[in-house]
Amino acid sequence: MSRWIGFKKTVSVRSWLYDFGAGCLNIFQGAGGIALLFQEACVLLTSRRIRWKATLDQMNKIGVMSLPLVFLTAFFTGMVLALQSAYQLRLFSAEQFTSDLISVSLCRELGPVLTSMVVAGRVGASIAAELGTMKVTEQIDALKALATNPVQYLVVPRFIAGLCMLFVLTIYADVIGMFGGYLIAVFKLGMSSHMYIKRGIDALMIKDVVTGLIKAFFFGGIISIVGCYFGFTARGGAEGVGRATTLAVVVSLIMVIASDALFSAIFYFF
Repeated sequence: MSRWIGFKKTVSVRSWLYDFGAGCLNIFQGAGGIALLFQEACVLLTSRRIRWKATLDQMNKIGVMSLPLVFLTAFFTGMVLALQSAYQLRLFSAEQFTSDLISVSLCRELGPVLTSMVVAGRVGASIAAELGTMKVTEQIDALKALATNPVQYLVVPRFIAGLCMLFVLTIYADVIGMFGGYLIAVFKLGMSSHMYIKRGIDALMIKDVVTGLIKAFFFGGIISIVGCYFGFTARGGAEGVGRATTLAVVVSLIMVIASDALFSAIFYFF
């Protein structure tokens, strides 16, 4: 009996180690695939003619159609940030620094990160679902049969659109977030309009704005490349497309947060 229990424990440990190893291999395989797709997209971006019509269409889907969601997210974030910061600053009789905190935190951190999360949830899933459907219905194989590079035809326009539109959407989110904070600071906290605008502008440095925009530029590339990769690797019909869509959103969010931590550490020292 004791031998049987020991055998079951050994099998259980082996099974756990096998699952752990398989999971690690999947992670490294996915990371390598994303890196290779990014490399190929960059090479084709600089060596082939850009399909501007398809790129403009993707800019409309990624950027223009995301404006309402970004507006709501940034607007309410600015309002909540004003209320919460004023609640804490009131303890030190420093409510006048509310606009300073809102402008700096939005431009450096909250603007690019929240915008990227909204776009990753909406656009990343859309890209993965669209390309995944093309993959399982063999439309991508048909492109290869017609001597058309799928990365050049499908990935590069989305990659360019992601890079450009996240940059623009972040500027939009920063302005809307400051406007939301303005409404709370002026009509709820009693701060004068002139003081809020002046302190908010004076508190910002060029480094604060540039830092956020650089982050947004790279976040756009991450979201588009990750969505395209999981769309290209979709398998197993409708269920596989759904799995690829979920993975695209989850991996995009994780990579955005991880790269944000990396950029924050780099910009802290420079």
